[in-house]
Amino acid sequence: MTAQFSKKSEAWSARFSEPVSDLVKRYTASVFFDHRLAPFDIQGSLAHAEMLQAQGIISAQDYADIVRGMTQIQSEIDGGKFEWLLDLEDVHLNIEKRLTELVGDAGKRLHTGRSRNDQVATDIRLYVRSAIDDILGLLKDLRLALLDLAEQHVDTIMPGFTHMQVAQPITFAHHMLAYVEMFGRDAERMADTRKRVNRLPLGAAALAGTTFPIDRLRVAKTLGFDDVCHNSLDAVSDRDFAIEFCAAAALIMTHVSRMSEELVLWMSPRIGFIDIADRFCTGSSIMPQKKNPDVAELARGKTGRVNGHLVALLTLMKGQPLAYNKDNQEDKEPLFDTADTIIDTLRIFADMVGGISVKADAMRSATLQGYATATDLADYLVKKGLPFRDAHEAVAHAVRVCVDRNCDLSDLTLDEMQQFSSLIEADVFQALTLEGCVAARDHVGGTAPRQIRLAIARVRGLCEEGR
Repeated sequence: MTAQFSKKSEAWSARFSEPVSDLVKRYTASVFFDHRLAPFDIQGSLAHAEMLQAQGIISAQDYADIVRGMTQIQSEIDGGKFEWLLDLEDVHLNIEKRLTELVGDAGKRLHTGRSRNDQVATDIRLYVRSAIDDILGLLKDLRLALLDLAEQHVDTIMPGFTHMQVAQPITFAHHMLAYVEMFGRDAERMADTRKRVNRLPLGAAALAGTTFPIDRLRVAKTLGFDDVCHNSLDAVSDRDFAIEFCAAAALIMTHVSRMSEELVLWMSPRIGFIDIADRFCTGSSIMPQKKNPDVAELARGKTGRVNGHLVALLTLMKGQPLAYNKDNQEDKEPLFDTADTIIDTLRIFADMVGGISVKADAMRSATLQGYATATDLADYLVKKGLPFRDAHEAVAHAVRVCVDRNCDLSDLTLDEMQQFSSLIEADVFQALTLEGCVAARDHVGGTAPRQIRLAIARVRGLCEEGR
């Protein structure tokens, strides 16, 4: 859909003694960006009109004319033929003006019992609800892509890190499942946010309700809202739902950014844990050997953009008295861009995860470089009866010797190990294998391949249930 904008017509009437200047028109107009609310504006208007007719506030013929006119307007918008007028300020007045041109007085009667204040609040809630539904589907796609990748690498050993130092052996599948958990919480937050989005403001009118015998619950049911907003002042001035949506979106992008950081590091030749499919990378204008993980880097950068939108909305609302104020026109661009950024990012990341190839040998080699089995040696001694703090100290001495010799703990002979504790026996070497270390953590949330397979099955089940 290509929007066409032109400058004709005046929105306001005889209340004003001079026309609004062109500069003020451009400064106060929102039609440049809020025209994307048109499908939701039409949807809300049709539900409002149906209720007006059912309540005897407008005639059946008026309702039929409104439906006919709105159907044509939607067709014009879909075909890129609708002319958006700057002088009509916003999406709502543009659609109402065109409706009146098409159906006459019936179009003028549509606004009975409502205001632009509750109208725009309804449109935005419909928009955010739709965006949340899209995001929930994309989060599911991304989680499933991560599960598919994890399933291929249940036994692929890599180093787990703390402080960016090699800590303990884990598997690549276990690492991917950490992101599955993060994006699972994101889905929970979005679903929970949807509950507070899905309340109908329409019927609050400008701020105090209306004298017409409207049926708000009927409109709510028609539009699929769970409930109505129960205070007319709050209904038109509340943007908590938009802030909450942006907060949930900022957390999604934070998780995307953490994952992006690791993908960028892992793809570096100095680490070389993974490769990313060529379609998600770019080259250099001067260095022919380069393959840059641009998608991951850009997603990391866009996190700041979404965080900024959250701060913008919080700042927008912090000084507003009740009820509606023109400030709230500034809620839409940050909200729209947040939704666009999240939707595009999740869509491309679900595809990109499927294009990750894992270099298992490099991961295994890195795991052997940082004495990742030291904790397991301490646990071994504890199981033999040594207090943990004493075991910790004994292993620390062993690691110091290995650092000086530039060897691994498993390279020490049994006699050499027994210098650090007489409790060490020949079975220690099984405990110090990477596979043994990983398999030993056989509990819920642990690294054991058996637990990882159970975790993958559990999350697949949740995804199938829509959770």
